[in-house]
Amino acid sequence: MAVATDRELLERWRSEPAPLLPLLHAFHERDGFVTEDALRAISRGLRTPLADLFGTVTFYHHLAREPGGAGAARVCTGLICRLNGAVELLERMRAEGAKAMPCSGGCDDPVHVLVGDDVLVGTAAGTLERRPALLPPLNPGDSRECVFSHIRTDDRARIDVYEDTGGYEALKNAVRDLTPQQVIEIIAASGLNGRGGAGFHTGTKWKLVAEAPGEPKTIVCNADEGEPGCFKDRVVMDYDPHAVIEGMALAAYATGATRGFIYLRYEYPRALVILENAIAEARQAGYLGESVLGTGSRFEIYVRRGAGAYICGEEGALLNSLEGRHPFPRNRPPFPVTRGYENKPTVVNNVETLAAAAHIVRNGADWYQSLGIGHHAGTKIVSLSGDIQRPGNYEVPLGFPLRTLLDDWAGGARPRRAIQAVTMAGLSGGFLVGSHLDITLDEPSLRSRGLFLGAGGIMVFDDSRDMIEMAHAAMEFFVAESCGKCFPCRIGTQRLEERLAGRAGPSDLGPWLDEVNDIGRTMKAISACGLGTAAPLISESLVKYFPEQVERHVRRSRDETATLKR
Repeated sequence: MAVATDRELLERWRSEPAPLLPLLHAFHERDGFVTEDALRAISRGLRTPLADLFGTVTFYHHLAREPGGAGAARVCTGLICRLNGAVELLERMRAEGAKAMPCSGGCDDPVHVLVGDDVLVGTAAGTLERRPALLPPLNPGDSRECVFSHIRTDDRARIDVYEDTGGYEALKNAVRDLTPQQVIEIIAASGLNGRGGAGFHTGTKWKLVAEAPGEPKTIVCNADEGEPGCFKDRVVMDYDPHAVIEGMALAAYATGATRGFIYLRYEYPRALVILENAIAEARQAGYLGESVLGTGSRFEIYVRRGAGAYICGEEGALLNSLEGRHPFPRNRPPFPVTRGYENKPTVVNNVETLAAAAHIVRNGADWYQSLGIGHHAGTKIVSLSGDIQRPGNYEVPLGFPLRTLLDDWAGGARPRRAIQAVTMAGLSGGFLVGSHLDITLDEPSLRSRGLFLGAGGIMVFDDSRDMIEMAHAAMEFFVAESCGKCFPCRIGTQRLEERLAGRAGPSDLGPWLDEVNDIGRTMKAISACGLGTAAPLISESLVKYFPEQVERHVRRSRDETATLKR
């Protein structure tokens, strides 16, 4: 097959919305890396200054700048994969050109390895196996699900199977029997809040976009699931892509949006193929296109694959990335609901939120409210990984006891071990230990402990783990992923990493604690986005819950420094 020329690639993509990312991927795949000539061609074709383009490209982890880099193996060295031999596997594969990558969203089945666009799992024997994403375990008892209610149906990714279980009925009913305002009212009455971490009220967001002046309006599905320990969106996209598409189409009908984007995490290449196939099926069936279900209203969805940057999970950075800009977070206000993609009103919801919306419109607000416990509405998918017997994704009712999830549903700690700590919100929520695990999974309960649920990633560490090492590994991640836009985060994460590594800081415990706490307070007060405000929760909760380990760490660092000076 003939290789596409620069001109052919440019002609293919520059007339499309959000063309930069697909263009970069096209050149990257064709040449095996992003060449200087490719950058110059893209710069001319998109009329983008070469210096700006170079700065943007070098920001992303997975755009290789050396020959053959696109096909090199990348081994996940995220915290959970490290606990399962990732570093050793990487060392064995270095001779073949393998490189490390941050957490790749495979914490339920470590160690994840990307070879080109193939997702493999490294085994203890050092071999690589091709395995699909793990389906969610069945919930014990009578707990009802929303997003996962049909996900275990065979071939659910096919449109006919999706329709057989009520798929697209919500969209059909909405355009036939409901006004856009009524759809928004159903979502609002359900109590559905954003499931990506920020927790903003979904109905309010859709209402603000519907009422905002400016066209065209846009629906963006944030599928850049980069928080370590979170892998729920991956399983939804792999096994139930039409639920996401239907949720986006409902949001478009409710707000008057005519275009949509799925901003997909680079490390999910299987989902890319599955989503593109599902979008083609939905378009052929009339659920997308120039006249959705014959209404005369247009709505198109485009998949845009990221290139590897944790910060792109932040909605401002994601929108800048879509627009071909350097993916820095945006200053707010204005907010995306009035000034989002291309400065027009934009809904940004994550995968779980949109999939839930399709179920809610079909089954009703009262049904969704009833899934929660007490006054809490609905469900939350929790990604559970680490030193636990049955890792995986669990859809739990909000208000559900954490202990029940850990001990009864997931089987508790490994044999002859006890749970020492868990992280909340992936790494962003800090550590939780001991009697503090006797909480319920909802924001009020977690806020009372100074933590938050966020996207729902929970990592488990048993009593064999050194929590200083765990905290240091977490802070190393935040150092690497800080975008560098604001100095509190850029410098603060480095200073905290140094102190957790024992390379810097006061030699006595009191001043060491004062300095670490002061750095954390400053970061939380004036950082530009959630990365800078969340990272200090790691050191803060470490100091709170593991004072003896911290004291030993400071003393050991002081003794090692004194030995080196002799």
